[in-house]
Order: sequence, then C-alpha cells, then structure tokens
Amino acid sequence: MWPSWGGGNAALCAAITAAEAGARVVMLESAPPPYRGGNSRHTRNFRCMHHGPMSVLIGSYEEEEYFHDLMLVTKGKTDEALARMTIRQSEECLPWMEAHGVRFQPSLSGTLSLGRTNAFFLGGGKALVNAYYNTAQDLGVTVAYEAEVTHVHRDGDRIDHLQVTVGGRPVTLHARAYVLASGGFQADLDWLARAWGPAARNFLIRGTPYNRGVVLRDMLDQGAQSVGDPTQCHAVAIDGRAPKYDGGIVTRLDCVPFSIVVNRDGHLFYDEGEDVWPKRYAIWGRLVAAQPDQVGYAIIDSKSIDLFMPSVFRPVQSDTIEGLASQLGLDPQALRRTVDSFNAACRPGPFHPTELDGLRTEGLNTPKTNWARPIDTPPFHGYQLRPGVTFTYLGLKVDQTAQVHGDRGPIRNLWAAGEIMAGSILGQGYLAGFGMTIGTVFGRIAGREAAAHVA
Repeated sequence: MWPSWGGGNAALCAAITAAEAGARVVMLESAPPPYRGGNSRHTRNFRCMHHGPMSVLIGSYEEEEYFHDLMLVTKGKTDEALARMTIRQSEECLPWMEAHGVRFQPSLSGTLSLGRTNAFFLGGGKALVNAYYNTAQDLGVTVAYEAEVTHVHRDGDRIDHLQVTVGGRPVTLHARAYVLASGGFQADLDWLARAWGPAARNFLIRGTPYNRGVVLRDMLDQGAQSVGDPTQCHAVAIDGRAPKYDGGIVTRLDCVPFSIVVNRDGHLFYDEGEDVWPKRYAIWGRLVAAQPDQVGYAIIDSKSIDLFMPSVFRPVQSDTIEGLASQLGLDPQALRRTVDSFNAACRPGPFHPTELDGLRTEGLNTPKTNWARPIDTPPFHGYQLRPGVTFTYLGLKVDQTAQVHGDRGPIRNLWAAGEIMAGSILGQGYLAGFGMTIGTVFGRIAGREAAAHVA
C-alpha cells in the first residue's frame, strides 16, 4: 500500500497510474467531498505539445516553440532538463487523459486564443476531477476525505509513517511508498506575509483554502531540499469584489489588453499591450501587488467592452470619465488627465484584437505598445483589480523520476507531483495551462515510480 496526500490532478494521476500497476492506493484529501480536487477544480485547459492536429488541437506546437514560450514568462528561471521532459511528455498525456474519462472541447473564444496550444476540458476542471475520481474508484483506490497529514515522519533516507487527522481523529499510517501532491502554501496568510510583507494580507486567494503548506513546511523542517522563491507565485489580476478564498478562474479579468490600468492615484504603471494575453495575464497579479494598497483599476470604453471574456460581476459604468472615477473611488480630475494624455498619445492604424497589431502610443512614460485606441466612446466601464494568488512556487526539489531529495541525497520511498514541486520548472511567471501539464506529467511519473518501488 502507498498513500498520496492531495486530491487534485497530480494526486489523481499518481493514484490511477499506481493502481493500474497493481499497487493498493490510499488518497488523503484534506477537503470534504464537495470541495475535493484542490486548485484543479478551477482549471479549464492543458497545454500540450503536438506534431500535428490532435484531438481538439489544431496545427502543431513543437517542443522548441513551447520551450521558447516558457522561457519568455520565466525569464530563464527554470530547470531546462525538467522543463523539456515535461513538454515532451505532455503529448502522450492528452490521449491518456481521454482514455481515463476526460473529455475536451474546442478552444473557447475570447482573449485567450489557445486553440493550437491548449486543450480545454469539457465541463472545466470540476468535470476532469470527477472523471478521475470515478476512474480511481473503479480501480479500487481508497479515498479518505477531511484527512489532513500533520506530520511526515522521516527516518534517514526513507519515510517511516504519516500522522494524519481524519475527521478530527488522529491516525498513524504506515506504507511502503508515499507521494506528496498537497500544493503550495498560499492559503496560509501568515506565511504569505512573512514572505511578502504585510501587503500580502490584502491579497485574495483565488485557489482552494485547503492548501496551507503543512506538509511542505514539515518536509523543509526535516531537511528536504527546497526549490523556488517564496515570493514567486501564480498570481493574476482578479475582480476586487471576489471572495477572499476559492473564487476560482471565473474571478479573473481578461480586459487588460483593451483597457488602460491605473493605480490608486490615477497613474498608468505598466504596458497593457506588451504581448498577447496568454503570455502576460499571469504577470498582472504581481504588478497590481506592487501598487499602493495593492489595487489597480481597468478603464474601458464601449468600443472594447465585448472583446474579452465576460466577467462574473458587471463592471462599474458611467457616461463620463469623472463619473466612473467617483464610483471607483478615484480622483476624477486625476483620471481625466490620465485618459486625456493617453488619448492624445494614441496613433491611427489598423486594430487587430487577436494578434499583436503594433497600434501604440507615443510620448508616454508608460507606453502601450499594442491595441492602443483612445478611451473616448461612452458609456465607460471600470473594474477594481486585486492580486489573486493561485499557487506559490516554493516547493520540494525533485529529479526526473519525481523523487524528493533530502540533505543527504534521495529520500528513497518519497515522490512529489504538482504544485508542491512546480517551482523546479516555474521559477517565475506562468504559461496558461502549464500547471496542469506539470501535475499530469509528474503525477504519472510519481505513480509509476512509487508502484515500482512497492513491487
């Protein structure tokens, strides 16, 4: 028998793979059944290498282009060997996913134009999670809900047992192999504040509230090798009206490329048109986090309001810039000056919302390099933006077999998959759908290796 702590995509891929190899598997999911699946509940696509059309994917997406896209967002902060292995193995993952109950649909329309690079789950992440749980059940995997691992007992180069609280009752669990797939620490606001400073308490956690980093902290305290920076994370700009926890992907705002974004003082602070949205949406959480009060404001006119995925909450609306500013809590005259300066800096040219069009401003200290059209057509619309943290990148160092390493070498019966080790590949930044790729590839590897160890 071997247990996996975690109940999301990575843990499920590991459990299914190990069970198919003949291992007896127990999954420990800290959430109750309605909230099972961790952050995977909130996902919607999987980034996949392919040499030609495959399933719902069009064209081709080769290794070098995929790796180039990853390098652009990470600025080179990645383990190239692990990254390339993940990219190559993603191609075989997609048919494996389909064989285990996951269904796909053509790419969604809107700002994320990903029909060539990303396969979208029919029914979203919740449907994927449910499909995998059904498969795991058919394979005889035991799932314990509200089961929180409080201590992973390391004895030299092996794990001896787990201390677990199941439904409030302490249990000691012995096994021959273990897989950790328990995510990052983002739901522990005290830990976030230690890493980021007091500003982190203003962050919203758009992922699951159950990823508090208990196992990660326990393993680091016992000498497991770490990877990643505690201040690096997958953080996007989300609607400021979102809940503190678990708002999910629907709280993300995709309006930035077709808007101007100002801070609390009404000033522009970054190029909204720097690149296509799939390659830039994940930088905006950190950008907003660096502004006063960790807040930003997207300002859009009626020409652009239908060019991006609709938001869950309706935008604030006014027939005047000054009226919009008042509703958003901004200085009306400051916002008017910024909008007037931006409009005067816009240059004529063809506008192409789905590709880099070179329609830029001239003369601004903070330029907009694509999709720069005057904000001049009422009614005007606005959103408050807040940093929405999905998962953190500080994690456990693993090798190409997903094995966790300690201070004196590999821990021989311990593997990790998913967000708890994603910092090995994601040193900073994010690429749409890549978290699911890491979880699927390393989950399958960890399940295979753990099962082989037991056998």
